[in-house]
Amino acid sequence: MGTQHLSGIHHVTLITGDVQANVDFYVGFLGLRLVKRTGGYEDAEQLHLFYGDGLGSPGSLVTFLVWEDGSPGRVGHGQVFEIAFAVPPSSLGEWMTRALKHGIALQGPVHEFDETVLRLKDPDGFIVKLVASDLPAAQPSADSGIAPRRLRSVTILSEASEETAAFIERFGYRHGRVEGSTTRMLSDTDAVDIRDGSGYVPGIPGTGTADHVAFRAADTSAIRALEMQLSQLNSSPTNVHDRRYFTSLYVREPAGTLLEVATDGPGFAVDEAPDRLGTTLMVPPGDRDRADDLRVMLPQFAMPGEPRMPRRDLPFVHRFFTPQDPDGGTIVLLHGSGGTEADLMPLAHRIAPGATLLGVRGRAHEEGNARWFRRYSATSFDQADIRSEAEAFAAFVEGAVSAYGLDLARMTFLGLSNGANFAAAVMGLQPGRVRRAILLRPTMVLEAAPTVDLRGAEVLVITGTRDPFSANSALLTNWLDASGAALERRGIEAGHELTPEDAAIAREWLGGRT
Repeated sequence: MGTQHLSGIHHVTLITGDVQANVDFYVGFLGLRLVKRTGGYEDAEQLHLFYGDGLGSPGSLVTFLVWEDGSPGRVGHGQVFEIAFAVPPSSLGEWMTRALKHGIALQGPVHEFDETVLRLKDPDGFIVKLVASDLPAAQPSADSGIAPRRLRSVTILSEASEETAAFIERFGYRHGRVEGSTTRMLSDTDAVDIRDGSGYVPGIPGTGTADHVAFRAADTSAIRALEMQLSQLNSSPTNVHDRRYFTSLYVREPAGTLLEVATDGPGFAVDEAPDRLGTTLMVPPGDRDRADDLRVMLPQFAMPGEPRMPRRDLPFVHRFFTPQDPDGGTIVLLHGSGGTEADLMPLAHRIAPGATLLGVRGRAHEEGNARWFRRYSATSFDQADIRSEAEAFAAFVEGAVSAYGLDLARMTFLGLSNGANFAAAVMGLQPGRVRRAILLRPTMVLEAAPTVDLRGAEVLVITGTRDPFSANSALLTNWLDASGAALERRGIEAGHELTPEDAAIAREWLGGRT
């Protein structure tokens, strides 16, 4: 082992599609401590959670990139596909009882490399093993009697297992035993199991899969020395990043698994007191100018035992943001083409800081981008799809009102572009579901505007004088006016993009109605 490395695993990073279920499993069931919650350093609009021992010590950490309601990945070669935690040998019986109590399917006990192992799956389907081991915890958690003490191992599926093993050696690992198609590589504290993945399909990133495994380095000098070594080896490209809590280098081993090498310091207490770790949502330093917006956009969750918003199975993917002091009003958000359910949350929060926000995701897709209905061209739309999606959305609104106890009379629908077009179509096709709407940069998409009574509906339309799509907005506003809606139309000096003036106008308009 070179002097530039400490020995062993620093952390493993996985991907989850359900942040609440993830917290309930890793904190509520496994008993790990949530030691940090932050916006992602690659994408600040992606929540990143870190779990570990009492202080989040290197070697105890499993972290999650949150792809809320994201697409499931595919397990295959070039991936970590199992992680294992060391638990006290005397605790296995209690873990079996605990799994039964929590309704978690469990396999075992079995013996692997002379260790007793229980195998289960987390809510995303990722394999988590509990291994009877006397390995000590660097910083024991409160429930130290049975709680995982540290990571015992990870398992990599590789179609070039010998090359993968040779590459892993440089991080302080030596060859151990071979069982079947799995070779165990040992450090001073843990193991990397490399399973021959010949014949498997390549892994595809997504929820329920691993992003990478990270190994330990003493300091940034060790990171730079490793970067130089890898460049001389003509390995895959390397990237070095300051992640605030550690400095890291990324590289792919010969079979494609993403590896990271991370420094032990400065650690998670650099911006939170040790007894407060994981209680505040942190924002990467480079995104401080939009910290308030990010704290609204990132998904909320409750710790085990805390009150929480129920999650209901409704026709559309959706997410709530609940402010500290809710005023009883709700703004339902309909994003523009290619957007997400969180895109309009910062704007809506500026318009009505006390409103509960309900972001909804369109179900039509175009080259991977979410929309509210299919289109044939920029100005030609699938009328049958608009009608069927409007019907489904009406059922969603009815279900949300019932399931979440919302007051339909205090619901405002805020749509941008494609979302505004859809909200207006719902008003015509499903009368009574949308009683108050703020439509930003809308156009008429219904080829035959329905004859409908919209008396009692209130609508604000904001168009941009430089918006190339604004020419058709008059068709929409004329129809709204003729249908009896209480309509206010405002034109601003803007294109199709949003401006601060949109928020100011909407805030003034909505403030007179709530």
